[in-house]
This record gives sequence, C-alpha cells and structure tokens, in this order.
Amino acid sequence: MKVLMVNSFNYLRGGAERCCFDLSALLEANGHQVIPFSMDHPRNVPSPYAGYFVSHVDFPTELRQPGLGPKLNVAERILYSREARRKIEQLVADTRPDLVHIHGFIHEMSTSILPALKKAGLPVVQTLHDYKIVCPNTTFISNESVCERCRGHRYYNIALHRCKRDSRVASILAGAEMYFHELFRLYQPNIDVFISPSAFLADKVSEHGVSKPIVTIPNFINPAQFRPHYEPDNYFLYAGRLARPKGILTLLEAMRQAGVDAELRIAGAGDLESELRDFAAGHGLSNVRFLGHLDTAELTHTMQHALATVQPSEWYENYSMTVIESLACGTPVIGAAIGGIPEQVRDGVNGLLFEPGDAAQLAEKIRHLHAHRDLAIEMGRAGRQQVETINGPDAHYEQTMRVYERLAPRPASTRIRPAARPNGPDAAETRA
Repeated sequence: MKVLMVNSFNYLRGGAERCCFDLSALLEANGHQVIPFSMDHPRNVPSPYAGYFVSHVDFPTELRQPGLGPKLNVAERILYSREARRKIEQLVADTRPDLVHIHGFIHEMSTSILPALKKAGLPVVQTLHDYKIVCPNTTFISNESVCERCRGHRYYNIALHRCKRDSRVASILAGAEMYFHELFRLYQPNIDVFISPSAFLADKVSEHGVSKPIVTIPNFINPAQFRPHYEPDNYFLYAGRLARPKGILTLLEAMRQAGVDAELRIAGAGDLESELRDFAAGHGLSNVRFLGHLDTAELTHTMQHALATVQPSEWYENYSMTVIESLACGTPVIGAAIGGIPEQVRDGVNGLLFEPGDAAQLAEKIRHLHAHRDLAIEMGRAGRQQVETINGPDAHYEQTMRVYERLAPRPASTRIRPAARPNGPDAAETRA
C-alpha cells in the first residue's frame, strides 16, 4: 500500500511528530511505501519529496511584525492556503497514493488540502493528537486552566479570553479559523475516519460535535528499546514540560507534605522553572533536583532507576508517551485521574491514581510507594507486561491496517491475518 503521510513538521518537534515518524517506519518495515507531505523547515529530515512541501512560515514571528500585511498573509495561510492545495494536488498526481493519513496540519497547511484529496478520490484518515478539531486553542486550556467555553460552536470565547498565547490577534485568528471550517464544511466532511489514541479524547470530541467514526488505537513504542530495571533507587521522577497545567507545583507541594527521605528529580524545561525553583528554595525542599532537558538515553536511564514516575497533570492529557515509556522501563506511575491517564495507569496494578490538583492525596501515594518498595517493583512488572501487550508495534500495526483496509481494500491474499493476542482485549474501539 502507498500511504501519503501528512504532518506539518518533518522533524522531531514533539509527540505528534514522533508518532508520525514511528508509524511511517512501522509501515515501511512491513513493506508499504510512505510519502511525506509537510512544511519546509531547516530542521526537516531529508526527503526526496521535499520539493512538494509548502513554504516555511513562523506564525508568532509574522504576527509580531508591524503593519497589516504580515497578519493578512498569516490569515490566508491559516484559513485557506492556495499554495498547500496546489502542491498536494501535484504530489498526488505524481505519486498516486492509495490512502492519506493526516496527523497535525491545520495552521501550516490549512484545510484547503482536504477537498483536493477528496476530489482525487482518496480515503482520508486523521490521527487526533490534540483537541484542535473542537477547541481553537487545541488543548482545552485557557489561561492555564481547563476550559470548555467553546462548546456549542461558541468559538468567540477564545478572543474574549485571549486563550492563544495571550494574544488578541492570534486568538481572533484561531476563532475565525474554526468558523471558517464550519461555514465552508472544509474539515469534518472531508475526513473518513478519525483515530484517537485515548478513549477520553474520542469521547470528548464526540461530546463537542464530531460525528464521523472514531477508532481508538493507543500510541505505541518498541518495548525492546526499553530494558526494565527492577531495583529502584530512592527517588521519584517527573519528566515533561515545566508548565502550570502539568501540575508540577502540586507535585512540589506534595513532596513538601510527604516528608519522605527520597529525592524528586525533575527532567525538563519550561517557563515555570524559575517559579518552581523559588518554591523549592522557599520551602526548604533540598531533596528536589532540577535536571534540565535530558537526551533520550539519559532520560531512559533515569526512568529505569526511579522508584516511580509521577504524572500530575491538571489538563486533559491524551495518551501520555511518558507513561508508556515509564511502564516499559518497569517503573510504576503515580498519575492524576484526568484525561487519558486512567486508561494507562490501572490503580493498584501498575501504579496509583490521585485526584488532579490534590497535593495531600498525591503526598499519600508518594509515602505509600516509598514505604512499600516491593509493591513498586510488582507494579513495574505489571506495567511492562501491559506495554508489551497493548502498546507494542505488532498490535498497533494490526489495528491501523484494519482501518486502512476498510477504506482502501486490498486483495485478500495480501491482507494481514491478525494474530491472537493474549492477556487483554482488543484495544481498538469504534465510535460513530
């Protein structure tokens, strides 16, 4: 099968790009051809198809430029990019793919590419890595708190509350983009099936009006790249961006209340770092260490030896790669019961759950695992088994190919034959 893989960025920028790259490699390993379509960027992975990519644009930089011209250029790019439509039409004509799989694309390419794909008669699948299809700020976050004010197509709220980077102009453009999509029916009608990594995201976007079928397929990793280590050291780990919605201040307060003689190691960077350091210093938390950004090998090693990884999010996490990686390392997770985290962390089995924002409850979970190291090791083993069963490449490939073959059937002799997978139900669930 020849798959046109669409994503705004063709370099490892974040979680969506990682999922896109990993899926592309998985498909190619199974004999399929993957054709990328992206935005031109200096950091892009070299590609023989780079000549088809849309021109590079940096929206924050453009919006800061004086005058109306740059803002109008940004508006055209966001609302309806004639360049993106023209280039994807040429790529389709030259390569003749069987199916299109879209990841992130909205701002950099606009929905102008979708009618072109449908006009070419191509089935279109999109993996939802965030809530952009129903939330103009993509995350259900407004001013660092969970927000669903735009439910019922009330997208004007993003401008009223300056949700997008605290910028009035960026917020107005994001709201206008949503109304533009709906007025001209450019988005949902041109997607055949959505894939959601978590049931939570699938349910949430359905609540907000997405009516197309949604298939739940969890994110995957290669467990062989993560060697479990069942002799934990005396520290807990937070790995991720240092931002208020991530719940990191709640975690520091929990460490203050827990009073355990274990370290909290914080791996990551972000705007909240100075405030976090001030909090730790002001409360005498000498057992908190800021590690900064770690490369993949350093982070994996740190995760392998942790007593537990803590995921204290206070926003609607989709399906956390940090949780998958921690469990693959044989390290249990203490996670907030929000978003897709409870689908990954089974309370008392491979980790512990607490109410988001509840520092006292989180402190209790920290004390409990610190006092019961044998339980932490047992949970780590259960987590590793879960990843091997649900989050491995074979399971992901089988489920993805079921979606593809339903939209672009192949001869029976070339179809996959799904293998029986013990220890767990089929993770794919279709919502209409």
